[in-house]
Formats: sequence, C-alpha cells, structure tokens
Amino acid sequence: MEVIFKIIRQQQNSVPVVQTYPLQVEPGNTILDCLNQIKWEQDGTLAFRKNCRNTICGSCAMRINGRSALACKENVGSELARLPQISSSKTQDHTIHEITIAPLGNMPVIKDLVVDMSSFWNNLEAVAPYVSTAARQVPEKEFLQTPQERSLLDQTGNCIMCGACYSECNAREVNSDFVGPHALAKAYRMVADSRDCDTENRLENYNEGTKGVWGCTRCLYCDSVCPMEVAPLEQITKIKQEILDRKQASDSRSIRHRKVLIELVKAGGWIDERQFGIQVVGNYFRDLKGLLSLAPLGLRMLVRGKFPLWFEPSAGTQQVRSLIESVQKTES
Repeated sequence: MEVIFKIIRQQQNSVPVVQTYPLQVEPGNTILDCLNQIKWEQDGTLAFRKNCRNTICGSCAMRINGRSALACKENVGSELARLPQISSSKTQDHTIHEITIAPLGNMPVIKDLVVDMSSFWNNLEAVAPYVSTAARQVPEKEFLQTPQERSLLDQTGNCIMCGACYSECNAREVNSDFVGPHALAKAYRMVADSRDCDTENRLENYNEGTKGVWGCTRCLYCDSVCPMEVAPLEQITKIKQEILDRKQASDSRSIRHRKVLIELVKAGGWIDERQFGIQVVGNYFRDLKGLLSLAPLGLRMLVRGKFPLWFEPSAGTQQVRSLIESVQKTES
C-alpha cells in the first residue's frame, strides 16, 4: 500500500515544519523500518534515534499519530487501524493513508525527532534510583532475596527508560518541578527492594510538595503509552500509600489529599480538579500561603489549556458513592 508519512521536522530553537514522504510499504513494516527507508532512499538529513530494533533499548520513542510509542514496536497496519478516521483520505481512484510522526513532548528538540533528554535523566537521578550505599557495605556475604521479595521488583524492573510516559505527562507539562512518572516508578522499585535500608528518607523526599508523588495529576497517560506495562501511575499510588501508612492521623496535606480525593469522587463520580487544589493545598481557604503557591501553576495551566473551566459529574455517580460508602462502613 501507499502511505504518506508526515514528519514534523525542526532545528533547535526554530519553528517546526511538516515534510511529507510517500512510501510503498507492507502492513507489517514497523514505523522504524519506514523511517529507515526514508533516510536511506529519500532524505539522508532526517534525524532520529534507534538502536536495538527489538523493544529493548527504548531509543526510538517518538510520537506516532499523536501518541508516544516505540517506532520499532508499532507497525503500519496497527497504526492505520488504530485511527482510521484521521489516517486516510479517499481520492477518486484509491485510498491514501497517512501517518504523522513527531518528536517526544516535554523535552526540547535538538533536530527533527531527536530531543534533549537532560531533564529526563536529571529527574531520574533526583530520586536516587539505586540501592542505598549503607546497604551495599556488606563485605563477607551476598544479598539474598526470597522469590516473593524479588517478584515485587518485576514490574518496575521492566522499564527501558524510553521516555514515552514523560513525553505524555500532563503534570510535567505545567509543573517543571515534578520529577516525572519514570522517576517515581523507579523510586517505588527502591522502596520495594528488601536490600535497601533508606526507605524512610526516600519517602520523605518523595512526599515533598509537588516535586514527588503529590504532583501527579492521575491522568493515566503514562500507563496508557508505556510499551512495557510498567504502569507508572500504579507505582506512584503505591508510594502514596507507603507515605500515608507512616503518617499520624493528623490533618496534614498528605492525609488531606486522600480525604479530599475520596469526598470529591463521592460527590461527582470523578475528581473536580478546581476544588482539589483549593481544598488540599489551600486547606479550604485557611492556608493563604498554600493558595498563593497555586497561582503560578494555575496560570500555566490556563495558558496551556489544561485548566478545567467547569465540572460535570460522571454518569453513575450514585453507584460510585454507594460503593465508597459501603467500603467505609465495612472498614469502620
């Protein structure tokens, strides 16, 4: 079949342009196969990253038809089937298929599909993603783990650091302090690792403001684009629970976060983000400093079109409320 590839090309600090490349391809050809064909046969100046071609290294992550993914994993057929309404148009003679390729988001472009991942790696380093030094100082014996202890690391250990979750993270887009879902998924690996002896300090760091787990907006994009099913949001939730389990039953921001989340879901079926910030950070208008701290983030959200101007309760709110109340009654 004939497919037209629309590639967003850009030099550093310049305006992006769309360049089109027609190709004759098979449905089973990967997107990376097609990019190689373009580079080798049509335009040697096209820049993109690649390495293993086997969904192992994570080098070839990019946005394919608006979604961050690995070019070596996705193929032409699956992409055309995923978005048929925007991936093809009909002429008098035949159907013309289109696939749009763009660089990852939340990172500055170096050239074409190559982005500067410095912030990605720096934020990973910020969570200290390695077993604590004190735990490693055992000179005469090896670390032993039971199969059950090791199994806690399986899911997060699958992360290949491709950057897809970071690219799609709404929280990162509006809050430059947030370390990102990749870092917090790796952070939970350290919390769950029986060989590490720095758990308390880690949890204090991950509990700090909106840099850590409380900066997550729970949009689920990180889970939906992860090619290795690491489920970063799930790992972030586990860290939150670890933090809350260690807190006193006082009305700290962390405890308030959990209480407000439950009450808003009971009220509307899902979370009214406007009320969430005011009640958690602003402590129901009692914390003036907290309210003022929301102003810069709120303005950035408005500018980027990420701020919800109105709230509409979800369908089935009454059923959701009944389920929550039943669980609360059982627990009490």
